Amino acid sequence: MSKYPIIVFEGIEASGKSTSIKKVIKYFKKNKIIYLSFREPGGTNLSEKLRSLMLNKKSALSNKTDLFLLMASRSENIDKIIKENHKKKVILIDRFIDSTLAYQHYGMKLDKGLILKMNNFLLGNLRPNFTFLSIVNKKNMLNRLKLRKYKNKYDNFDYNFYNKVQKGFLKIANKNKSKYLILDTNKDNVKIIENKLINKIKKILN
Repeated sequence: MSKYPIIVFEGIEASGKSTSIKKVIKYFKKNKIIYLSFREPGGTNLSEKLRSLMLNKKSALSNKTDLFLLMASRSENIDKIIKENHKKKVILIDRFIDSTLAYQHYGMKLDKGLILKMNNFLLGNLRPNFTFLSIVNKKNMLNRLKLRKYKNKYDNFDYNFYNKVQKGFLKIANKNKSKYLILDTNKDNVKIIENKLINKIKKILN
């Protein structure tokens, strides 16, 4: 494992993904571990503008347009964030290449081969070293979404869509189990999940 690994956090809406990132960042700060974190879509100034365009509930972008905007954002992030920092900082990413496959292919039925080719073109030899995948059931997901004060376009799909996306994530993770840890936020409380996270982070960094 790299001294400064690229660590990704994946999962559908309200799965607990963002909470997991916050726990890891808290641990890094406490232990003075040098890191950099960003989200997708988002990251650079341009990528954040693309995020606003994509997630706006009033935007009527097609699924194909969403895909190309995502890839444009990723191109910026790879060139201006990851390549410039991955040899000197641990990189934490809130959504990355698996999200594109899960949402745009498994959820929206866009061509898998095209998505893989685009990712390979942008990434070159770079790949995430490890991925944490948070999963959630229908009841918990819907209850958590109700509590959100601000919702974007991706918070407003029906559950059937999210179910397809989550199954897609699990298919991806099960193909390379050594590089994934699945966090079941339905059965484990926050403290148990935090312990699993930090224990795995320690192993990744050692």
